[in-house]
Amino acid sequence: MDKTIKVGMADANVCKSPYAITTLGLGSCVGIVLYDPVCKIAGLAHIMLPDSTKIINNSNKYKFADTGIDILIRDMENIGASKRNLVAKIAGGAQMFSFSNNFEMMRIGERNVIATKDKLNKLGIRLLAEDTGANYGRTIVFYPETGLLHVKSVGKDLKII
Repeated sequence: MDKTIKVGMADANVCKSPYAITTLGLGSCVGIVLYDPVCKIAGLAHIMLPDSTKIINNSNKYKFADTGIDILIRDMENIGASKRNLVAKIAGGAQMFSFSNNFEMMRIGERNVIATKDKLNKLGIRLLAEDTGANYGRTIVFYPETGLLHVKSVGKDLKII
């Protein structure tokens, strides 16, 4: 039996050790792992956009940094995590395409990372590690048993943060 829970784009899920949790294909999207090391509960959100208030059709709260993190915390508390114990690790936020100008709307990856860090800071959740930016995609797997986040990228060595 595969003990890895998969999270799709603009989605989130939670797990307890011995399960792991993963999301594939983080380009400009950011994978946000929240972790309660006391009870070994993890949550992972795959956010696509920084700010739900700038989008008309924003019914999928997991799609946005500003709303997805709140719901992820609630989901984790529902299975026994404590908000005061939570720490975070993030990956993604790449600039997947080059543009001749530095048009603000095209810097989605960078804006996703900034919005994620701002939200974590507002909630008092410490960011322990990140692998963000650059110009390549990432797949991540988080292991609540160890607290380690494995970051895989095509043509690059495995990073463990």
